[in-house]
Amino acid sequence: MSRFPTLRTTSLLCASLLLTLGATACGPDKDATGRLNSSPAGAAALPASLASQKLNWQPCTAPSTAQGGGAAPGKLPDGTAWECATMKAPLDYAKPAGDTIDLALIRARAEGGGKRTGSLVFNFGGPGASGVATLPGFAPARTLRSHYDLVSFDPRGVGNSAGMRCLSDKEIDAQRAEDHDLAGTAEQNKRTAAACAKHSGKVLPHVGTESAARDMDLMRQVLGDAKLNYFGMSYGTELGGVYAHLFPKHVGRTVLDAVVDPTQNAVQESLGQAKGFQLALDNYLAHCVKTPGTCPYRSPEDGRRRIAGLLAKTAKQPLPTKSGRKLTKEQAIIGIVATLYSKEAWPALSVSLAQAEQGSGDNLMMLADGYIGRDDKGHYNTMQSANTAVNCADTKQRRTPKEVQARLPEFRKASPVFGELTATGLLGCHGWPVTGTSDTPEVSAPGAAPIVVIGNAGDPATPVAGARKMAEKLGKGVGVLLTVKGEGHGTYGVNPCATKAVNGHLLDGKVPADGTVCS
Repeated sequence: MSRFPTLRTTSLLCASLLLTLGATACGPDKDATGRLNSSPAGAAALPASLASQKLNWQPCTAPSTAQGGGAAPGKLPDGTAWECATMKAPLDYAKPAGDTIDLALIRARAEGGGKRTGSLVFNFGGPGASGVATLPGFAPARTLRSHYDLVSFDPRGVGNSAGMRCLSDKEIDAQRAEDHDLAGTAEQNKRTAAACAKHSGKVLPHVGTESAARDMDLMRQVLGDAKLNYFGMSYGTELGGVYAHLFPKHVGRTVLDAVVDPTQNAVQESLGQAKGFQLALDNYLAHCVKTPGTCPYRSPEDGRRRIAGLLAKTAKQPLPTKSGRKLTKEQAIIGIVATLYSKEAWPALSVSLAQAEQGSGDNLMMLADGYIGRDDKGHYNTMQSANTAVNCADTKQRRTPKEVQARLPEFRKASPVFGELTATGLLGCHGWPVTGTSDTPEVSAPGAAPIVVIGNAGDPATPVAGARKMAEKLGKGVGVLLTVKGEGHGTYGVNPCATKAVNGHLLDGKVPADGTVCS
């Protein structure tokens, strides 16, 4: 399990939750080292039985523990019920007539009387976020029901779509209860990799982004759409870029918000995230001191000094919580990270840091639990296991503790708070039993319809430069860049200017001018 999701980004779902080789795989190839090869290197034509399958839509039940738990989604304001179904997809697209897996889908039909354009498919990021659990709570999307059936899904390896199984809840709790050095982290990751291979070995070689993109094209066909209309957020932007590369002629109206840089390898992306989260923390402190009475700090410098002191103290003596669990330095940092995805979460950070200074780790632990995917009953969803599995299927590099140790000064310089833990995340694929496919994704999409690409200047997880790179790599006339001068991870439903531009594109087919800037 990756201890800190640095190879991609965490999902909007996690950001909102504030308050070995012995496995049986279905004939995957192995490389010279004996590791399984991630697939597909190519894909064959799909059997007609898959492309023409009919989905059995039924009222949605409550999300499973693997999806994150909670109550069944309530009806929409007009009385429309959320419907769920499963779609069969090839386990291995190189062998499409072989074994299949079931992918979990959710939809809300378009409003009656409107001009229905088709389906609009959402991916909320991660990799590892359950779209089935997330879409009903994403209120800004409801405007789009005037033209679309809103659709999302659990990508392969996530939630109810052959969700990754690795460690037990108690084993994950035990891992999180201790801070480890690099060598200890590497050994821990090897044990986790072996557990993933033991419990999910059949799907492990087949959870990469290319396979997920092919799932979306199968979904397009099964939903009856000539084009895929798509809204990708965070890692979902990379998935959308890969889809556009594979199927440029099938690209419909598409928006990519909070964009992953497709030109950066894992080290570059992790370093960018360390800088991004440090910038977000500094922006929080600058804003915090302007709100006396609610801010625990006298100045940004005072805040930086006291946060550093709190983390140093926690490293020596973890903070107690009412549950009996101990808040380690690592969990405290993850709790802080969870609040930096949205400016609306900054007040929660002030309260949590003030509480921690008084000796209680309850709030920061709650935030870290939400980020990692642990519910109040102690059960974990598949977020972190799937995050690691997809990252390691996509990424060739397998770094050693010695290699990461050499990079630590660079990461610490980038961020005194987040640098070391972000660098440690580079060991997430250490000992992984599946070889990765590449260092960076291929997203060039000549001939595709225009794709609106949105970057936010204050985004800690996907720095704004990534949106510029994505627009360039998609190609001239395809990537249309929109930049927002704001804070947080994602802009739709947050920034009025960006929201208006997205609605104009998705509802009316109006493509904003390339280079548009929203304040």
